[in-house]
Amino acid sequence: MLMMEHAGKCLLKAHGVPVPAGVLIRKSGHVQRWSGAYPVALKAQVSSGGRGKAGGIVRASDSEQAEAAAQQLFEHEFGGESPALLLMEPWVEHSREIYLAVTIDGQSGGYVILYAPSGGVDVEHQAPYKYTFGSPRDFRAHELRSMLAEAEPDGALRERIVALARRLLFVATAIDAVTVEINPLALLPDGKLLALDAKIVRDESAAFRQADLADEIERARKREPRRVAKALAGNLMMVGLDGEVGLMSGGAGMTMAAMDMIADAGLKPACFLDCSSNPTPAGYQLAFDVLDAEPKVKAILVSIFGGGTHIDRVAKVMNEIMGKRKPRKPVVFRMNGTGREKADAVMRETGLYNHPTLESAVDAVVAAVRIQ
Repeated sequence: MLMMEHAGKCLLKAHGVPVPAGVLIRKSGHVQRWSGAYPVALKAQVSSGGRGKAGGIVRASDSEQAEAAAQQLFEHEFGGESPALLLMEPWVEHSREIYLAVTIDGQSGGYVILYAPSGGVDVEHQAPYKYTFGSPRDFRAHELRSMLAEAEPDGALRERIVALARRLLFVATAIDAVTVEINPLALLPDGKLLALDAKIVRDESAAFRQADLADEIERARKREPRRVAKALAGNLMMVGLDGEVGLMSGGAGMTMAAMDMIADAGLKPACFLDCSSNPTPAGYQLAFDVLDAEPKVKAILVSIFGGGTHIDRVAKVMNEIMGKRKPRKPVVFRMNGTGREKADAVMRETGLYNHPTLESAVDAVVAAVRIQ
């Protein structure tokens, strides 16, 4: 579960990590609560990534600009979510942006510290330095210090980064976080460090031993867009996106492959909708109900690979659902795996066509969108 920035910063501050002094704004008329100096940064508080590139952080030089910026942010959607809160902070002048994170590393069976001397919105375009140590008890400051020596010749700065990394590791272990990331970490003119952002992702499976996590998960689900909340309540994994192709798939890898092919064809997926956690008639019916009710969806692509799940049985379910469906949105099928030949025959009985490849199915759904 991704914590919102303001909550993440409160947590970091409680563990000795310096953050800007900000206030939360619940509606545009509350900007006058700011008693600090200008300029300020107004930051949309949403649970999706990519906020900076989407215009979710705005600089305001005075109260009039801040009021206008707040109104604009409250009316905008970021990843399908409208912010209910804004974080208002002083605009911090700094000499450099750094990237620092502690995250789970599957290969080492524990944690890794990631560091990049240039942070910000384009940090993904550079390869970070990695200090892999696994168990928290195996963290060694001198090993991290040695890794940083190539990137940071300033010894005093290296010591500040090592001390900060140790604090982030403590936060991660204390709250069962899979990621504790600061991007950007500002290097101030006086050499001090300040966390301008906080991305903390907690492990939802640890809710049984984190008293606050189960309640926070429930609150987070209530903040989801209605269609996403409905899918999650039915044990479907769904992330709402801004495209026109409703994607219903089985398995995260299959879903991502279909999303990439849709994008390569010049369209955008409307969702990441993985039915593999509920591959039942009720689960598939719910998926169709959610996508049929979404006005942005112009066509639906069903892309399922069945190993343990027999595709011929899924085909029978699809026949029943399609026979009762009232919406006229076109549906394209590509279902492969165990019982594929039987599935083709079952679908032909009701006039449905099961595409032989994902490529041909994507071509068909793209054509269906473009003729509307």
